[in-house]
Amino acid sequence: MNYYFPYEKTRKTQENLMNVVHDTIKNKTNLLLHAPTGIGKTISALAPALTYILKEEPKKTIFFLTSRNTQHLIAVETLKDMKQKHNLSFVVVDLIGKKGMCNQSGINLLSSSEFFEYCKDLREKDNCPYFSNIKIKNKLSPTVINVLDKLKAQSPLHVEEINSICFNSDVCSYETACLLGKKSQVIIADYNYMLNPHIRNNLLQRINKNLSDCIIIFDEGHNIPYRARDILSSNLSTITLDYAAKETKSLGHKEISESLYDLKEQLQKLAKEKVPFDKMESITAKRDFQSKVEDISNYEELMGSFSFVSEQILETKRRSFTQSVALFMENWLGPDEGYTRILTKEFTKNGKVKINLAHKCLDPAFVMNDLIEESHSIIIMSGTLTPLDMYQDLLGFNSSNCTIMELENPFPQENRQNIILPKTSTKYKSRSKLMYEEIAKHSTGISNKVPGNVVIFFPSYKLRDEINEYIKDLSDKTIFLEDSRYTKEQRSDLLERFKGYKDEGAILLAVAGGSFSEGIDLPGDLLKAVIVVGLPLGHPNLETKELIDYYDRRFSRGWDYAYVFPAIIKTLQSAGRCIRSETDKGIIVFLDERYLWQSYRRCFPKEMNIQIKNDPIPQISDFFK
Repeated sequence: MNYYFPYEKTRKTQENLMNVVHDTIKNKTNLLLHAPTGIGKTISALAPALTYILKEEPKKTIFFLTSRNTQHLIAVETLKDMKQKHNLSFVVVDLIGKKGMCNQSGINLLSSSEFFEYCKDLREKDNCPYFSNIKIKNKLSPTVINVLDKLKAQSPLHVEEINSICFNSDVCSYETACLLGKKSQVIIADYNYMLNPHIRNNLLQRINKNLSDCIIIFDEGHNIPYRARDILSSNLSTITLDYAAKETKSLGHKEISESLYDLKEQLQKLAKEKVPFDKMESITAKRDFQSKVEDISNYEELMGSFSFVSEQILETKRRSFTQSVALFMENWLGPDEGYTRILTKEFTKNGKVKINLAHKCLDPAFVMNDLIEESHSIIIMSGTLTPLDMYQDLLGFNSSNCTIMELENPFPQENRQNIILPKTSTKYKSRSKLMYEEIAKHSTGISNKVPGNVVIFFPSYKLRDEINEYIKDLSDKTIFLEDSRYTKEQRSDLLERFKGYKDEGAILLAVAGGSFSEGIDLPGDLLKAVIVVGLPLGHPNLETKELIDYYDRRFSRGWDYAYVFPAIIKTLQSAGRCIRSETDKGIIVFLDERYLWQSYRRCFPKEMNIQIKNDPIPQISDFFK
């Protein structure tokens, strides 16, 4: 079939992949796709999908969903190329979270739920000029009609371009984008727009579309299990209760404030009863918290009081901690199967004890079930969607309605060297200043020999900082540090400065699973080597243990699904930053003795052709000559 492919020739395996995607959509089935970097996943999914709806099913809508806003731009540029190459007429809207599209000042300080209530309050009281300019007497204003015409003519546009046009016309970017969504054939958005049932239903209603007409493409789909579980999880802390008590007291609600302080006290009592002195966390039961609340007042009445007061708070303030308490109490009454309830105590920076109570979802399929049953078709793709049967299990697909497909790495093997250096370890019992110094010596020994930029990934920021105390004295190169607190702009600035060192070479010290381990491209001469220090295993805490037990009961694969495979996926995501095209050359070093263990080594794709070297320096020097 002739697809709306925008480039002169297809890469290896792309033609076959596009046929599989087209057949998946035509047959109303689903696809789980492991496709290493360089296959051209984005265009191989979008070209047949767009061809299908423009030629065969014009009533269908493509949702291209990503886990990070930085990945939106790739999809937008790909669609621009398709439109220009084939002189097509179609409309695209790029959506991020409503908060990220808001033109009001100061909203970056609000959580998502707080922003929702703040926005709702402004709209209901007609205090948002951007929203008020959308309609005049229940009809679209001439201003927004002009903006929509402009957006359609210039589509596809990145969300920042949409925001700029709307801001300059004094209209709400989010409302305008939703209006544009009614006429769109493609909607690029964050996972939450489909995974979160409340957000999904609201959006589909706004844009007059049915889930049955949606072709959903998840990019970087290895992130779905965590994101899906997180949507159905909630927590309450003593700090939140403190803030809630203070805000209610400031508005004259003395009794409600006292109830919140009482609730804080009851939560502390629960921790003393349930969390052993020498431990930091414990499993608790639904009834344990309920009974503590009922020592204060009737559970339902108290929850209703908090909810009522929070509405008054939101009339004068942008956020309400009391509302957060009410929402948690409502969620706490939720199901037990597929969930766990964990009580945790931790020390804050000022030495105080913080108590946290969480209702954690263990099963991502709870979120996926409706999508699988009702949508036209789902395509989930990633460069690290392995093992595919794990994702099929965790997300709730069955073999009758889902194809799994694993593609080989298309890049020449001679362009990359994958090496295990088994001389050190970051396992807990091995950690010491002597081991940190040894890790630093191996890391800098390699990076000093690489003619260009190197990224070193660590299992955690704490380990990174411990080992950096030795790296900074041994490295011949400038060192950059990833910071988890950085804004999107600060991360972008750091990356640009790092790229500027491509000739003399610099080192970026980052964290596996952090901002720089996926979603960034450093092709060509911008990155010459990646070193993955240690194994980014999850904390062996109660949540991980509960996941292991739950997945054991469901699939008899608890240890693999909850502990081993997630760590290897983070490792492979980090390693994947090095080779981004068929002309890139680079070294990837896995620095930990545990990578030799069969339980971990079996998880690596066979085509990686990993070598074991106790001294890789000579090989690295020869590789770059």
